[in-house]
Amino acid sequence: MRVGYSLGPLLSADEVLSCARMADEHNVDSIWVPESWGRESFATLGAVSQVTRRVRLGTSIISIFARTPATVAMGATTLDMLSGSRTVIGLGTSTEAIVENWHGVKFEQPATRMREYVECLKLMLSGEKVNYNGRFFKVSNFKILHTPPRKHVPVFVAAVNKNMVSLASELADGVIFYLRPLDELKKTVAQLRSGRKDFEVALSLICAVSNKEPDKARERAARTLAFYIAVGKYYSRFLAENGFRDEVGRITEEYRKNGGDAAGRQVTDRMLESLTICGSSEECIRSLERFVSAGITLPILQTNPVSDAEGSFREMLSTF
Repeated sequence: MRVGYSLGPLLSADEVLSCARMADEHNVDSIWVPESWGRESFATLGAVSQVTRRVRLGTSIISIFARTPATVAMGATTLDMLSGSRTVIGLGTSTEAIVENWHGVKFEQPATRMREYVECLKLMLSGEKVNYNGRFFKVSNFKILHTPPRKHVPVFVAAVNKNMVSLASELADGVIFYLRPLDELKKTVAQLRSGRKDFEVALSLICAVSNKEPDKARERAARTLAFYIAVGKYYSRFLAENGFRDEVGRITEEYRKNGGDAAGRQVTDRMLESLTICGSSEECIRSLERFVSAGITLPILQTNPVSDAEGSFREMLSTF
């Protein structure tokens, strides 16, 4: 089974590099670096490329409102040069609050923008001269200066709603899901797999493992899940529509009144089982098997340290 790991903001920059080295020594498919308002993905992955030799390097995810297609094409090609063609580009729309408040860009028609973005980016990554005339992107005679190491860099699209899932299936090499209830996931993946057989279905999963303190691992996963539900409008709406309306309401209210720790205590065992991988190694292996049996081709385990980051990551590697 191929497994990827997401090394996010709960780790320091030094810990990201240390964990990436460890992953490269094991049978790990890929390392993914998220981006929101902390570390920048390409700079981080550029550093990771110099301490690894084998693992694929993915952005999971970068916002299409924060960079032009040309900027991402340059970033992907540069990372490919540095890493020996190990780049995977994960794109998403981010959220209205982040896009408008922090990037100063109007958050409008994200699906249309994503369609143009993927079309334009794939042309640019080929190394050929690009002319593109869309609603959001108009490009004249762009040709990347340095010949790309390869003609095709895999592009994945992060998707929540049906329109974006359909777009990903049509245009991208894969889709990246997050916080998708297991029962709903089975139906959506079955529809995707009935279409394109070469399509990658990745699922990023909140993951916390501890054989010594499995309850603490569950608490760590619950806090992370509560945070995304409380601040992520699209995730909370999707979960409310797919069997967790009461829990979403309680978590959001508790987060607003008393903060993340209190909100985490409102996460139910049913939510943890349907949305995360947490607890002892044995429990986590069983959870991962359930998600893989749903048709996921690439689980991406989001690192949530239970104790020290490197020790927790080492336990994850030994588990999976």
